[in-house]
Amino acid sequence: MKNIALGQYYPAKSPIHRLDPRIKVILAILYIVCATFLGKNMISFGLLLLSAFLLILLGRIPMKTVLRGIMPVLFVMAFAALFQIFGKSGEILLFEWKFIHIYLEGILAAVFMVVRIFALIVGTTIFLTYTTTPIELTDAIEDLLSPLKKLKVPVHDFAMMMTLALRFIPTLVEETDKIMTAQKARGADFTTGSIIERAKALIPVLIPLIVSAIRHAVELAVAMECRCYHGDGVRTRMTVRHLRVTDFVVLLLMIGFGASLVWFNILGIGFSL
Repeated sequence: MKNIALGQYYPAKSPIHRLDPRIKVILAILYIVCATFLGKNMISFGLLLLSAFLLILLGRIPMKTVLRGIMPVLFVMAFAALFQIFGKSGEILLFEWKFIHIYLEGILAAVFMVVRIFALIVGTTIFLTYTTTPIELTDAIEDLLSPLKKLKVPVHDFAMMMTLALRFIPTLVEETDKIMTAQKARGADFTTGSIIERAKALIPVLIPLIVSAIRHAVELAVAMECRCYHGDGVRTRMTVRHLRVTDFVVLLLMIGFGASLVWFNILGIGFSL
C-alpha cells in the first residue's frame, strides 16, 4: 500500500518539473485521451510505450519509483490481460482445450491493454503528482476552471478539496499500514480464511482509520483557520506564473503526438483492435 503513486511528489530538477502546472494539467488530459482512445494498432501502441518511457526519462523519476507505483494495479492489469486472452476470438488459433480457445489476436489485445494501462498510469502520475506540488496543482485547476466563476461555481473550493484528497492519500495509506502492523502484533490475521472472514478481520482496521482521518481533517481545518484561510475571495498569490514559449512548444508536441497516433491508425499498419 505504500507504493500508491497518487499524491506523492518527487522533487527533482527536470524539464517536466519546470513546466507551468496549468500546461501539465492540459498535457495530462491530452495524454489520457491519446492512451484511451487513439491507440488502435501495433505502431500506435509502440509509440505510446515509447512515450511513457520518454516521460520517465524527462521527468527524472527513478524507474524503481515508477514500478513501485504500478504494483498496486498489477492485479487489474493481469485481470484485463486474462480477460482479453480468453475472451477474444480471432483467426489464428494457438491453443485449444475443451472450451478454452486462445487466439493470437487475444494475446496481442492483452499486450495492448497492459501497455495502455501502463501509459495511463505513467502519464497521469508524472504530469500531475510526481512533478507537481499540491499547491501548484490547486492553482492550476483553479485557473483552468476560472470561467465557471461567472456561473457562481465555487471553483477554488473544488480545486482545494480535490488537491487535499490527493495529498492525504499517502498519509492515509501510511496510517493504514501502521494500524495493520499494530493489529498483527496483537495476533490479527488478514491473509487466511474465507473472504467474509478476512473482511471481518479488517473491521479493527477501518474504525481506527476513520477516527484518524477525522482527526487529520480537524487538525488541518484548525491550522487553516489559524492562518486566516476562509476559502475563495480577494486573495493574492505568492507566485504569479506566466506561460513561456517552452510551455506552448510542449503543448504543440503533445497535439502532434496525438495526430501521429491518428495517422498511423488511418494507415492501418500491423494488427489493429
